[in-house]
Amino acid sequence: MSEPVTALTGCLAPIDKTGLNTLIENGKANPKVIKTLKCKTVAEGKFRHANFIRDLEPYIVDEPPGLLGDDTAPNPSEASLAALGSCVAVGLHANAVHRGMTVNKLELELEGDLNITAVWGTGDLSESKPIGFTDVRIKVDMECEGTPKSVIDELVAHVIKYSPVFNTFSRPVNMVAETI
Repeated sequence: MSEPVTALTGCLAPIDKTGLNTLIENGKANPKVIKTLKCKTVAEGKFRHANFIRDLEPYIVDEPPGLLGDDTAPNPSEASLAALGSCVAVGLHANAVHRGMTVNKLELELEGDLNITAVWGTGDLSESKPIGFTDVRIKVDMECEGTPKSVIDELVAHVIKYSPVFNTFSRPVNMVAETI
């Protein structure tokens, strides 16, 4: 893993506190607003896919050689762990800044247990087999100037409660798939 980028002051690059306060106030003023996020996934060949989100460069997803891919990018399950880790990290950073804390270090390690023997519905299709992650573990290494571990523990619990991706992982979601 590469070293995290930090500001010269020994803390994470600051986020815009005024912008954060505006987001907070807008959320309180309009609590029923729903935002629809979009992604277009295009198969490039083998198991490599380009995912187009907003006007960003394509986000590539592939499979490792053990799953017949070329190992050019994270696989879909790894990408979902990255999304979870990033969502929790964003929440931790925003909440720390909102509380006036200076974040010196923020790293998350995620692990997920996955039975892959069904091989996308072509392998062992035992009905009792759980499909998808059965267990996910998140380890948070967060240091905030002058902040005791008990406060960081409470912050982590608060962020997990309100993380959109954590909640997507931990509760049923209405899903629809259709052909066009």
